[in-house]
Amino acid sequence: MESETPRLFGTDGVHGVANSELTPELAYNLARAAGEGVDRHVVIGRDTRRSGPMLDAALAAGFNAVGVDTVDLGIVPAGAVSRLARDSGASLGVVVSASHNPAEDNGIKFFGADGAKITDERERMIEARYFSDESYARPVAGNVGIQTVMADAIDRYVDKVSKTVEYSMHGLEFVVDCANGAAFLAAPALFEKVGATVTIVANSPDGMNINDGVGATHPEFVAQQAKGKVGLAFDGDADRLIAVDEDGEIVNGDVIMAIFAAFQHERGKLKDDKVVVTVMSNLGFHQAMERLGVE
Repeated sequence: MESETPRLFGTDGVHGVANSELTPELAYNLARAAGEGVDRHVVIGRDTRRSGPMLDAALAAGFNAVGVDTVDLGIVPAGAVSRLARDSGASLGVVVSASHNPAEDNGIKFFGADGAKITDERERMIEARYFSDESYARPVAGNVGIQTVMADAIDRYVDKVSKTVEYSMHGLEFVVDCANGAAFLAAPALFEKVGATVTIVANSPDGMNINDGVGATHPEFVAQQAKGKVGLAFDGDADRLIAVDEDGEIVNGDVIMAIFAAFQHERGKLKDDKVVVTVMSNLGFHQAMERLGVE
């Protein structure tokens, strides 16, 4: 019986201790496997981990080695990579981050041209190519890929997000915990642009303090800082949010989804009156949606 292809991808990308399990060699070869047959550029963004530039460079080298141009977005939220991959006409977006994990870990996550996470099937294709013994094409001269920098990546992303805000935020006060991670530049820029009054905390990354007692996995930190204001705590790559209300109570993801769903439902703007959740959503959320008549 033929053995299955070994697995690289977990539930959300490729993860491991940087330079031990997740090595530059792995990143380089993973990029070559993912880049084979790609006909447009790839955008790459990262969080603030010390190992980020090392893995970022290895990925860029791998893509360039198979003739794919790369665009360095710098330190940006995962959502910015998704958005800018789509807006710039990229074939792929790549995030170098281990999300809410400690600083010694890192990860590589892929988005498709549509800005969505790549499919399981595409992951398996990349894995099969990675473990294949077949050699890679080696383009030369003008066919070698090059790396450029999108210096205004954060400005582009913040501008895009701010245009979705329907109401003025003047007079609203927030405390925003950036987890010393990918949101540390984008979050202050966004809240300033929409007119909110914001105190920013955990926004002094040193490469090793990401998620260290702060951020979405430690909401008690922003709760202590909020003092009557609304607190928002991101994780390392800013794709996870835990909130704190004006009474200092921690508001989890299910409650946040319920608030948004109820708000959109009341306005008649909840598409098909449905909310898509994961199996982790609790019974209370399901009961709350039932009472609203939301599926």
